[in-house]
Amino acid sequence: MTGLQAQRDFAARIRQPDVHPLPDGVPAGRMAIYEQLFFNTIEGFLSSGFPVSRQLFDEAGWHRLVRDFLAGHRCTTPYFPTIGEEFVGWLADGHRTHADDPPFLLELAHYEWVELALELSPVELPSVGWSPLAWPLAYVWPVQRIGLDYRPEAPPEQPTCLLAWRDGQDCVRFMQLSPFAYRLALRLRAGEAPEAALKHLAEESGIAPAAAFYQHADELLEAWRRQDIFFIGSGSLPC
Repeated sequence: MTGLQAQRDFAARIRQPDVHPLPDGVPAGRMAIYEQLFFNTIEGFLSSGFPVSRQLFDEAGWHRLVRDFLAGHRCTTPYFPTIGEEFVGWLADGHRTHADDPPFLLELAHYEWVELALELSPVELPSVGWSPLAWPLAYVWPVQRIGLDYRPEAPPEQPTCLLAWRDGQDCVRFMQLSPFAYRLALRLRAGEAPEAALKHLAEESGIAPAAAFYQHADELLEAWRRQDIFFIGSGSLPC
């Protein structure tokens, strides 16, 4: 057996000790230590990174989910802080849904991952324009409300629009957005100027952009400016 094959056998056993045989020449007791250490490390990162998702499972169900992840996913990076992103990616593409899985598991996990992703991002705040640390988010499920006391069985009629951002004090914050504010945020994030974005939104909605329309938008942009979301020079939008 080649050294490479021995490594593969060892890794396969660690990932799925109930499926793969004990590698040749490795004592069962020593192998059990490696297996438990590997599982506990990954499980610990997932439990701390997805605390709400973890609470929705009993211990057996959560361990089953973690072992499915270990068995069915091949991480593309060796860095532990990226395990959360890998987990969300696996839930989106690769996870076979179990009967005990909440129907909102993927969206809830993504919502929880966003906070850590913004905390760890090396990106700096800009001097002008939309902050790359401000992410408009849309979910089918009301993920910000889900927990032990609220586990919806069916999604609401309207999607949940949120904004997650990291401000100048490096605090990650969340707010709920109206459909209008969400569509405006998407356009500003794509690089549109406020005037052009508002013109397009008015056309989409079939409304005339009167003074009240621009006043509301101006107040929204000013609030975003104060919150380190959108950086714009002084002055109001044209009426």
